[in-house]
Amino acid sequence: MTRTGRALRLALRDLYANSWRLLPINAALGALLVAVGVAAFAVRAAVVLVVLAGPVAAALVHSAVTLVRTGNLAFADVREGLVLHWRRGFVLGAGGAALLLLGVLAVRFYSRSPLLVPFAFLTVYLLFMLCIYQIVWWTLAIAEPGLPLRASARAAAELVARRPGSTLLLGLALLLVNIIGIAAAVMPFLTLTLAYSFVAAAHFALPTPTLEGRS
Repeated sequence: MTRTGRALRLALRDLYANSWRLLPINAALGALLVAVGVAAFAVRAAVVLVVLAGPVAAALVHSAVTLVRTGNLAFADVREGLVLHWRRGFVLGAGGAALLLLGVLAVRFYSRSPLLVPFAFLTVYLLFMLCIYQIVWWTLAIAEPGLPLRASARAAAELVARRPGSTLLLGLALLLVNIIGIAAAVMPFLTLTLAYSFVAAAHFALPTPTLEGRS
């Protein structure tokens, strides 16, 4: 089984066993993202408000990392993740917001002329690849809080460079999962697809835990 397939399978197993613990933080993050999306639809510059979701996303990533490393998760772990990583979550969220805003502006600019439409598609592709990279970076940054963000960013880039095909497959799989979740639910932030995505990313990016570590 490929590393991507293994990560997706193990994430499904972990989510099945811990869905009720992950649901509250998944719902909180999803609700924030939906609120930002609605605000950005009215005022495009409001997309920068996605930075407010950073600390909540950091708590969810911390929960995913804890689950992958230990095989167990408690509500206290979610609270601990928010307390430990809210600052780092703001910084990572700010970087993600800046990336998203630049991408939206670039796509709008290139879409104005038929001659530039290919550049718009290229921008969307680059944004997708950078989003995959961001997921890996978030995972490593939260998993190793003592590591400077610049070092974790470099480690994420090295991991993606070593496994470009597997990383792309992971990104496509998670994109499909989240699209299905949004299409199938009245309230998409209750489908646990965000939690599944981060657990799968943790299984993909982190070393395989020993049996003792998951006891």
